[in-house]
Amino acid sequence: MREQGVFHLEEHGQTERSQWVLDSPNPPPLWKKLFSSVKETILPHGNKFCFSSKRKTINGHALSCLQNLFPIISWLRDYKVSKFKDDLLAGLTLASLCIPQSIGYATLAKVAPEYGLYTSVVPPLIYAMMGSSREIAIGPVAVVSMLLASLVPKVEDPVTNPNAYRNLVFTVTFFTGIFQTAFGVFRLGFLVDFLSHAALVGFMAGAAIIIGLQQLKGLLGLSHFTSKTDVVSVLASVYKSLHNQIAPGQKWNPLNFVLGCSFLIFILITRFIGRRNRKLFWLPAISPLLSVILSTLIVYLSRADKHGVNIIKHVKGGLNPSSLHQLQLHGPHVGQAAKIGLICSVIALTEAIAVGRSFASIKGYHLDGNKEMLSMGIMNIAGSLTSCYVATGSFSRTAVNFSAGCQTAVSNIVMAVTVFLSLELFTRLLYYTPVAILASIVLSALPGLIDLSEACYIWKVDKLDFLACIGAFLGVLFATVEIGLLVAVIISFAKILIQSIRPGIEVLGRVPRTEAFCDVTQYPMAISTPGIIVIRISSGSLCFANANFVRERILKWVSQDEDDLKETTKGRVQAVILDMTISYGQPKVASNSQA
Repeated sequence: MREQGVFHLEEHGQTERSQWVLDSPNPPPLWKKLFSSVKETILPHGNKFCFSSKRKTINGHALSCLQNLFPIISWLRDYKVSKFKDDLLAGLTLASLCIPQSIGYATLAKVAPEYGLYTSVVPPLIYAMMGSSREIAIGPVAVVSMLLASLVPKVEDPVTNPNAYRNLVFTVTFFTGIFQTAFGVFRLGFLVDFLSHAALVGFMAGAAIIIGLQQLKGLLGLSHFTSKTDVVSVLASVYKSLHNQIAPGQKWNPLNFVLGCSFLIFILITRFIGRRNRKLFWLPAISPLLSVILSTLIVYLSRADKHGVNIIKHVKGGLNPSSLHQLQLHGPHVGQAAKIGLICSVIALTEAIAVGRSFASIKGYHLDGNKEMLSMGIMNIAGSLTSCYVATGSFSRTAVNFSAGCQTAVSNIVMAVTVFLSLELFTRLLYYTPVAILASIVLSALPGLIDLSEACYIWKVDKLDFLACIGAFLGVLFATVEIGLLVAVIISFAKILIQSIRPGIEVLGRVPRTEAFCDVTQYPMAISTPGIIVIRISSGSLCFANANFVRERILKWVSQDEDDLKETTKGRVQAVILDMTISYGQPKVASNSQA
């Protein structure tokens, strides 16, 4: 009887399993998947923490959700005076670098200088409450400013209609925040990864050269300059200026050049000293501010503005004014603004996350990319409503913040408060600041954007990645920013398709006196077992696109069509072992089951 009962139970179990297989439940609909991704981003630990835990009260759930959205609530409880001292010093050092750079980047973006300072007030405060990085410094950056200066003038001319241009910049900032928030909420960070690291290296290098050439306008004291960004047009404009082939009012002035180059050399020397002596980290941080102060005094006392030195003149002070009614959400240029906002959002996120993760790895903590996207998006949405343009993490200022010993995001708060006090009290003192000094400050920050060692490393590791790097570099340099990005993305997609359609297939052999199995073409000393082929398919997935290619390659080896394998297998093939793991060319250590 007991045996019959066991038999009936097994038969019932098989029937039930068959029903589940043949009549499987429907997969969850798309809206449920989107809703679950939103909950994973906004609510801590998905559903379980906020909804399934019955021990905690509703207030506890709300507090947990707030802590997930605003990490400052969590770490502010254990904040100590000793940490505040470090953050205060770091924030003040950061502000001394941020104030002159923000003014310079605003002129690079072709907006009034005060908007660069506004961008260093509201976005850092929002990020300090919502961001998860302790070191990243928020504010305007050179690459994003260059993007705006190259893309927005195609829609609105900043010279003939500066108010419409400024309003369009605010609209682009709003769309940038919308896209970044969507990337974070719906966990679409993988879209940013399509702009590969190699493409970003080439894009940054090309952008650095273009930014440097654009600064020749301020360094030479030209009142008019080409609106194009490609290197040929810029060099042609500079050539005409130097050879007096343009109108008299557009001739270059040697005093601007001498003043700008003198302080550029001063900034570069202080940076060299700071790198040689780590205790003097504050010297290169305050050198741009010292340059602004000294150059302003020189121009004011010598009345150099009467002799052809260009000055920035009036800088509007006070708290950030509202720009809600200046957003052009119903105008004819909404489509262009959204397109530019998408490009800016991808570049800004890629730079900020790369900077944040690099310093987080040094400090030994993890940075959540989706939360960073969410905080960056809300930060830029709030910035677009308070007269700010696109803000992101700056590598140069983050490095200064890290060197100054920052402990938490309070350093961003200290920097924002210092910039706000400067807007309230000291903007009138900037009237005689020469434009050439702002150009020299921007130029001094550009060497950090060109990474030749990384480009050489990419060449050694992957030639297709290097092709994407060079494509982005040449596209930005000789065409436009959009073409440079498009070339980089196309090459990256082509690489993915090639690797999917024709995956790497390697014959493995055991390295003598080890348990590691390696590619026999890369390791000629590897030993193969007679009559047995060990094949590794280095592809993330097998599908219809590469199935025929893989099958044909294996059949060729089995049928001994390839001469190299006749010596490797030492006879007729009797067995084939497939290694389906992905090792990217590294030795594979065999387990007992593989042996």
